[in-house]
Amino acid sequence: MKKVGLFFGTFNPIHIGHLAIANHMAEFSPLDEVWFVITPQSPFKTQKSLLANHHRYQMVYEVVQDYPKIKPSKIEFDLPQPNYTVNTLVHLHERYATKEYHFSLIMGEDNLKGFHKWKNYETILENHELYVYPRVSEGSVSHQFEGHAKIHWVDAPIMEISSTFIRKQHALGKNIRPLLPEKVWEYIDQMNFYRN
Repeated sequence: MKKVGLFFGTFNPIHIGHLAIANHMAEFSPLDEVWFVITPQSPFKTQKSLLANHHRYQMVYEVVQDYPKIKPSKIEFDLPQPNYTVNTLVHLHERYATKEYHFSLIMGEDNLKGFHKWKNYETILENHELYVYPRVSEGSVSHQFEGHAKIHWVDAPIMEISSTFIRKQHALGKNIRPLLPEKVWEYIDQMNFYRN
């Protein structure tokens, strides 16, 4: 049975924080692989700053070539929008039914604090494990999740880097290159993304 951790995000752009967390999960948790699941652009809300799906996928694809335990996934690109995680998990089970895969979710502590608001979160927790990494954030985790058998806290490094910060500072002409994997920086620079 291969244990796959699903790391969801827009990855707009993917940065060294995302990569550090994914690699930590792949190396220092029971997970065998980590998949970056790129969230598609919602047809219902078009964000000007959100790059097209194929560009964000390409950046993730470029980055993971050096990391055999980390894969890019565009599974959500073909699902009806707006999409919910519970639907993606059902779709993954159907697509990989013949393979011995067990899917888990990777999330930051900040997401766990709002997990009780997710659609069918009880079903998700019944059938999947959660691997939670620390984040600096307000509020507290719901009592129902404390000490839960399916929720595993992973002592990953706290990475306070955000894609929003990177986009804003790049648009202002600041040097954000150290915050990005080299291949991502080259792609953004070459394509002239996130500039005003």
